[in-house]
Amino acid sequence: MPRGSKAAYTNKQKRHAERVEEGYEDRGTGKDEAERRAWATVNAMTGGGKKSGSGRGKKINEAPARKGGRLGGKAAAAKKPAARKSPAMKIPATKTPAKKTPATKTPATKNMAEKISAAINSARKTVKKTAAKITSALKPAVKKATAGTCRKQNDGTQTRSDEHFGPQDGRETHPA
Repeated sequence: MPRGSKAAYTNKQKRHAERVEEGYEDRGTGKDEAERRAWATVNAMTGGGKKSGSGRGKKINEAPARKGGRLGGKAAAAKKPAARKSPAMKIPATKTPAKKTPATKTPATKNMAEKISAAINSARKTVKKTAAKITSALKPAVKKATAGTCRKQNDGTQTRSDEHFGPQDGRETHPA
């Protein structure tokens, strides 16, 4: 059987590889790479071609199918094809990352920070002034609206004098 022939695979395995390939292509992987990954996934799950020979009754290992969505996914698909790295090009996880040097503020950065700080302070002052103006404008209206609503009795209690509240505590509270 020539190398790369799929004759030893069952129809179910072929359908599965096609479906996996479509998934990789939807996430932005190239056609050839998607096909290679799809058949690698099918081989890892089923142990290779199942048409003849021993091993046809083995269970399917679903771990490789779960792994693919976690690793690449949306982040890989969002990158342009030229920006994606093949797995062989990636840095191994055992390598320790280089120490980062502390960021120093350049004069331009300091100047920008000062400008931003000044703008924020200016905005705060404007908001305070506006709030003070609104409050002072509303004070007479609030006094007018609340005038005559409460009346203090000689015994220290207060009663409402608005008509829509009606008598309270059995006494008529309307002004005479």
